[in-house]
Amino acid sequence: MIHLILSACLAGSSGDCVPILLPEAESAVMAECESQAERVSRNWLKRHPDLLEEQVSCQSATSLPALPLRELAPGVHVYLGESVQMEESANGRIANLGVVIGEKSVAVIDSGVSRRQGQELFAAIRQLTDLPISHVILTHMHPDHVLGTSVFKEAGAEIVGHAALPAALEYRAQTYLDNLAELYPPQEVIGTEVILPDRQVADRDIIDLGGRELLLKAEGTAHTDNDLTVFDSKTETFFSGDLIFRDLTPVVDGSLNGWLEWLEAAPAPMPRRIVPGHGEVAESWKIAVTPQTEFLTMLRDSTRAAIADGLPMSDAVPVIAKSMQIIENKWNSFEETAARDATAAYKELEWE
Repeated sequence: MIHLILSACLAGSSGDCVPILLPEAESAVMAECESQAERVSRNWLKRHPDLLEEQVSCQSATSLPALPLRELAPGVHVYLGESVQMEESANGRIANLGVVIGEKSVAVIDSGVSRRQGQELFAAIRQLTDLPISHVILTHMHPDHVLGTSVFKEAGAEIVGHAALPAALEYRAQTYLDNLAELYPPQEVIGTEVILPDRQVADRDIIDLGGRELLLKAEGTAHTDNDLTVFDSKTETFFSGDLIFRDLTPVVDGSLNGWLEWLEAAPAPMPRRIVPGHGEVAESWKIAVTPQTEFLTMLRDSTRAAIADGLPMSDAVPVIAKSMQIIENKWNSFEETAARDATAAYKELEWE
């Protein structure tokens, strides 16, 4: 396939330019891409007045930067992010992303932290298949999972998320974009937008890719209040989003008790492999969830003990975090996250 690449620069800036892949002009032959280049690039820039065109070109998919994808099973591929917090990453590419290829179309599970990462995921898919990318499934609201969506939206994909995701994203959209701009250089984040779901899942849903079905389930409040899981029934592969952390310290942004309840109830049918939101793919449920269950249980028990001792939150948080240091060497980015989790746990458990 041939792809239109717009070199776009920040207005009023010198040298802050990035390649923008415009999937609307995706073509089988070079001449067809070139015939659409001016119209497509002009229309895109109208929607992005902060950017100026430097040049446009048509390039083959094999020449484009592409994320490295690992094939887990026939038609199931993953990108494994760096298991650190965004503040410790050079580009924010810390989340695991999934690609499932059916007989008729392709689904993406989480799109990455920026348009640039989303484009590289798009290019990686195009090196595997020319099938249409019909769906992007967002497992929850956090920016490392959702901010690469725009390129897939422009390619015609339906964006799918938990019923609570639109409100959560709308509320945090500008904060996410501002934080991204503070953390990373302009070349990493130019063109990044917040895209809301077209299709919302309140309970369960099914996506048919042709020859394989993805089973979607809206979970109760746990890691967040908008967690969505995905099960590929053909290969029995379970995408948990950030309901499962491996290596990277878990972040409580929903309900500690709800999260522990979710972990206690193994999914049915039992998956053959589990793709967590962060860390390595696991071959069994026990391997996937035991360390995280230990972490969250210790967090709950330490918080309850501090509350029982009558400590105010300002005094309790360092006490809770210190009590958990015995498992610090099992987790990346532990110190800052443990203190944040202690704060969230105290607020939730104080009025039990």
